[in-house]
Amino acid sequence: MPQSDHSSSLFSAFDLGGLKVNNRLALAPMTRSKAGPERLANPLIAEYYAQRASAGLVITEATTVSAQGNGYLNTPGIYTDEMGDAWRQVTEAVHAKGGRIFLQLWHTGRASHSEFHDGAQPVSASAIRIEGDGVHTPSGKQDYEVPRALETGELKGVVADYVSAAERAKAAGFDGVEIHAANGYLLDQFLQSKTNQRTDEYGSSVENRFRLLREVVEGVVAVFGGNRVAVRLAPNGMFNDMGSPDFRETFTYAAKELEAYGLAYLHVMDGLAFGFHEQGEPMTLEDFRAIFTGPLMANCGYDRQMSIDAVQRGAADMVAIGRPYISNPDLAERWENSWPEAPLSEPTSWYTLEQVAAGFTDYPVYEAGGK
Repeated sequence: MPQSDHSSSLFSAFDLGGLKVNNRLALAPMTRSKAGPERLANPLIAEYYAQRASAGLVITEATTVSAQGNGYLNTPGIYTDEMGDAWRQVTEAVHAKGGRIFLQLWHTGRASHSEFHDGAQPVSASAIRIEGDGVHTPSGKQDYEVPRALETGELKGVVADYVSAAERAKAAGFDGVEIHAANGYLLDQFLQSKTNQRTDEYGSSVENRFRLLREVVEGVVAVFGGNRVAVRLAPNGMFNDMGSPDFRETFTYAAKELEAYGLAYLHVMDGLAFGFHEQGEPMTLEDFRAIFTGPLMANCGYDRQMSIDAVQRGAADMVAIGRPYISNPDLAERWENSWPEAPLSEPTSWYTLEQVAAGFTDYPVYEAGGK
C-alpha cells in the first residue's frame, strides 16, 4: 500500500504509488468542451495537456464511461474503441514532455438531460431532480428533469462500463485513472443520503450507499492495480445541489473503506471555493489524514502559499490546481521560481465549444514573454 510522505516541499519529487512525479502539483480535471459532438480527443487537446506536463501529475477533464453518462456538450468519452484510440495521442504527447497523466472516469447521472439520450430520462440513485440553474443541452439551456432511478439489475452494467473504460484507458497509455465520485455526479448521488433514498442493497445505510462506489473501485483496481487508481470525493461541496446532513459519517466511512485498496491517492475537494453546503463544520484535510494513510491530494481554491503550507504541514501530499493552470501552462515553474502569474482568463473562454487555440492553447510560458 502506498504510504504518505510528509517530509518534503511542494516542489520536490514524490513516489505516487510507484510512479515518480517531479513535484507535488497536479493539473486538476477541468471541463473544457473541445472534443466536438463526436466526443473524441484530438490534436488540440493533446497540445493543451502537453503544455501543462510539468505538473507532477496531469489529470484529464472528466471523461464519460458510457453514452448514458453524457450530460455536457462536447466533452470527451472513452466508451468506444475509437474514443480509446483517440486518447493515445494525448498520453504520447504528455509522456514526450516527461509528464504523468491519469484519466478521470465520469458518469453525470442526474446532472444531464433527456436531449443527450434520445428522449430517455437521465438516471440517478433515486428520482430526485437537481434544484438549480439548469443544464446546457444541444438545443440550449433547459431546466433539470426528474431522473429515473436505476434498477438494481442495471447497476452491474454501470460497473462494467467503468471497467471497460479503464481497460481502454490502460490500452491508450494512461498512467492511471481517477474515479470521479464527487460534485454531485452519479457515484456521489449514490453515496449521499440527500440523493439516495433507495431501499435495496444500494440504499438506506451508509454501507449500502457506498456499495456502488466499492464495486466500481474493485473493478477498476482489477484492471490497473490499486496504486494506479485514485478516487475523488467532495465532502463539503454543494455543486449540483448536493450536501447531506450525515456528510461526516458518510465521507468518514468512505475514506476508511477506500484505505483497503492501496490507492494512488485520495483526491479530497476540501476547499470551499465553489460553495459550502453548510450541513455542519467543513471536513478538513486533517480529518482525512486521521483516517486515510495513503497519499492525499487537496483541491478547490488553493493558491501558491496555501499549497506550500498544506504540503509543509503534512496535511496534503499533492495539491490539484485548476483555473490558474488555464492561463499559466507553466504554473509549476512560475510557482517554484516565484515568477508572476498571468491573470485568470475570462470565464467566457472556459467552455467555448469551438475547437480553436484561442483561450485554450494560446497562453505563453513566462520565459517566452508571459506576464
